[in-house]
Amino acid sequence: MEHLKRQIEILSTSVYDEVVEIRRHFHQYPELSCEEFKTAGYICEKLVEYGIPYVDGVAGTGIVGLIEGRNPSSRCIALRADMDALPILELNDVVYKSVVPGKMHACGHDVHMASLLGAAKVLTGIKDQFEGTVKLIFQPSEERYPGGAIRMIEAGALENPKPQYVIAQHVINNLEAGDAGMMAGAYMASTDEFFITVRGKGGHAATPDQVVDPILIASHIVIALQQIVSRNANPVMPTVISVGRITGEGRTNIIPDEVRLDGTVRTYDEAWRKAVHQRIRDIAISLAEGMGARCEVNIAHGYPFLYNDPALTEKLRSLAKGYLGPGHVKDLEKRMTAEDFSYFAQKIPSCLFRLGISNTLQGINANLHAADFNVDEHSLKTGTALLAWFSVNLLAPLKETG
Repeated sequence: MEHLKRQIEILSTSVYDEVVEIRRHFHQYPELSCEEFKTAGYICEKLVEYGIPYVDGVAGTGIVGLIEGRNPSSRCIALRADMDALPILELNDVVYKSVVPGKMHACGHDVHMASLLGAAKVLTGIKDQFEGTVKLIFQPSEERYPGGAIRMIEAGALENPKPQYVIAQHVINNLEAGDAGMMAGAYMASTDEFFITVRGKGGHAATPDQVVDPILIASHIVIALQQIVSRNANPVMPTVISVGRITGEGRTNIIPDEVRLDGTVRTYDEAWRKAVHQRIRDIAISLAEGMGARCEVNIAHGYPFLYNDPALTEKLRSLAKGYLGPGHVKDLEKRMTAEDFSYFAQKIPSCLFRLGISNTLQGINANLHAADFNVDEHSLKTGTALLAWFSVNLLAPLKETG
């Protein structure tokens, strides 16, 4: 494997400038969820250039490509990259700044796509040295529920051939460029959204005795919901309930008829997840009715929690240490963020690992989803190489001859 490792190092270095160019193209021309038509077209152009057969239009704008080594039916692994950008106005002053006002790749999906295309070119260059097939999955709409993963699965992206493993790479800002991170087991939370509407009786703010104040009632609900976490949740079960938006169209001297609360629920256990939903309904409705108002609660069921297959994750951890060096592979902690890659992980043993993209000395360490999010582009060489290195090791490398 040392010879193959050296080849991947050389090829990853040789394609680095092209991968940077690809990433900058994606960054300059971001497209939101379900709108990734030009992004998909550019990916298809690259796959044609690399001689990789593909099917496009999967679940809308998704793409599935195949790189066949020797004996391609013997084994298959899949590599997934998400494609969509976010509705954020970029604040960075860089030559590759988004040219689309109000849209930005602030979550690193441009890095994911570029790294996967780079790995695809590397693997194409050594496909006579491994057995099996690498499936490339370019997935739309990770950022907007119901997400592109479940729709691609329903469209057959995990069939013909069916992969033994699915791997995803995701950038993270608390690791330096050149580093990678792993965590086995439950890693990212489920995510649901709740929408609570409190309907009271509006009127003049100076005559509170003549109104049923939905602002006051909504305030009690916000506080009471936190008691689910502090008094109903198992203390060792990570749980988040956050209200992110309160809308009440009154004025300083007008109490409105209606107030709306929008928020999110995050946890790691499906039974508890269901129980939390019911507790939100019970608390909101009973509080509102007890104070003379009416209340409607709608909960949008989002992505399940993400489970990294332990055996696969430990295999990738070992491979990453062998390629990058032990000091460059970090242990991760649970995150309350969510990922629709979890749908792939429900079907096939899977792992989402983290790619470090920060450069603290250069001030590149802004958080994901921030308007000044940026990456140290040297991380692209690491991302490209790891995807290729993982692939050939999970397939069947041909024995080296002396």
